[in-house]
Amino acid sequence: MPDKFRKTILTVIFIGFLFVVAWLADNYLDEYVMRVVRTGLIYVIAAVGYNLINGIAGQFSLGPNGFMALGGYMVALLMLPVEQKEFVWFLQPLIWPFRVFSLTKPFFPLAVALGGVAGALGALVVGVPSLRLRGDYLAIATFGFSQIIIVLANNLIPVTNGALGIKGIPEYANVYRCLAWAIVTVIITSNLANSSYGRAMKSVRDDEVAAEAMGIPIFRHKLLAFVVSGFFAGVAGGLMASLITTVSPSLFSFSMTFNLLIIIVLGGLGSTTGSAITAFAFTLLSEALRFVESPITIGPIDIPGIAGMRMLVFSLLLVLLMIFYRRGLFGKKELSWDWVVSRFGNSNRQGVGTWPHKTEQS
Repeated sequence: MPDKFRKTILTVIFIGFLFVVAWLADNYLDEYVMRVVRTGLIYVIAAVGYNLINGIAGQFSLGPNGFMALGGYMVALLMLPVEQKEFVWFLQPLIWPFRVFSLTKPFFPLAVALGGVAGALGALVVGVPSLRLRGDYLAIATFGFSQIIIVLANNLIPVTNGALGIKGIPEYANVYRCLAWAIVTVIITSNLANSSYGRAMKSVRDDEVAAEAMGIPIFRHKLLAFVVSGFFAGVAGGLMASLITTVSPSLFSFSMTFNLLIIIVLGGLGSTTGSAITAFAFTLLSEALRFVESPITIGPIDIPGIAGMRMLVFSLLLVLLMIFYRRGLFGKKELSWDWVVSRFGNSNRQGVGTWPHKTEQS
């Protein structure tokens, strides 16, 4: 049996297993835990997309929070019921055509996809002028554009309702939809990274001058990575808006970008699976450490809760991890079926990345 076919079968089985786990979790875990799980899956989408431009293409962007905001507002405008829109926009009326229609639950995946399109268009507009810059200059330019988007969200009241935000968004981002989008994100970015376009992006990352000398259209590949990254940022923002049931400029502050940057660096710049696993673990760990802020009694000693202690402990853990794993947990490596089989399977071939097989008789 060809290796490619075996990998496809294993991937399909693993995806089915993930949905079974999601079903069990949805039926047996409480709402708080499931909310954390859904948040983790949304971070997977955002981080994997962000890793495409920062890790695989090697372009230092600081603008994903702006593209997430575009996706979040698009989903809010499309899914909020018409009667709720009349209640929310009491200062100034919502612009046409959003004030006269809304999508129903079956069209939620379409709304999320359109949120991704909004993020991609935003990335296209930002990327055309800014991707001609390099290094720190690119980071400053993308950061500036993302802040412009947030400022516009604060002031375009007929569209965004300003600082008051949009409340009452239907909570359609269940664990199955979040998981499906996370899987789609990982599959698309992995295939793109392993395609000729992905190899060109890695060439630009490793040596832009040499890549240009070899005839690779560097700007085109940078822009492709930036737009695809913006699409998945928009998808993540749309799901986040539906999960929280509200969207406002403060939701997509720069701290969102900062968290994503921590995730992709910790997982390994250039590793898609590293970003996905670290994003989910980052979300779970940040919630699990909340107990350190609660009062603790050890025998006769009462230790009062200290606000912010969770982030202090979390930061120390991150520092320790980066000391021992300077290139991140995965570096530029990927967790693949070749590695899984060579690690846990019984192979009759030597070396990493081999598959157990039987000699076929002709």
